[in-house]
Amino acid sequence: MIIVISGPGGVGKGTVVARLIKSDPSLWLSTSWTTREPRPGESADAYTFVSRAEFEDHIARDGFLEWAEFLDNLYGTPYPDPGSEVDVVLEIDVQGMAQVQAREPDAVLIFLEAPSPDAQRQRLIGRGDPPDLVEQRLARAEEEAASARSMQAHFVVNDRIDDAVADIVAIIEAARPA
Repeated sequence: MIIVISGPGGVGKGTVVARLIKSDPSLWLSTSWTTREPRPGESADAYTFVSRAEFEDHIARDGFLEWAEFLDNLYGTPYPDPGSEVDVVLEIDVQGMAQVQAREPDAVLIFLEAPSPDAQRQRLIGRGDPPDLVEQRLARAEEEAASARSMQAHFVVNDRIDDAVADIVAIIEAARPA
């Protein structure tokens, strides 16, 4: 099963997904590729950081389940290993969610939201995003939520991490075959 967890920047996707993966050994997190530079203090394994040329070469070889350009950087999810016995979790943007849904209609789509725009703003500032990028991300948040609604994604509010993880676990359990 493929589980897509999406949402705008600053809603805590990385934190929630890390806790989710830790809570269920049958879940495997796919590491996305990106052409952007690592943020200060960001773990080197948060993404597979590559050059634009390397990324574009992988696109040409149809190596991504989905990929998108966001704020002048490329992001993509490589295909999962075939025959895997685990459920694959993708932490990607809504453009990627739409691409995955088109290729894998049975994928479980989950859209994570902050409890409010102000909470999202504070999280973005707290992680070191510059003010202009904060405002761009906030402006895009409403568009991303509308896109997720059109894909009939499950919505989860990340007010408390443990509650958000529990809500996502319940969605995944309901989607698993009996």
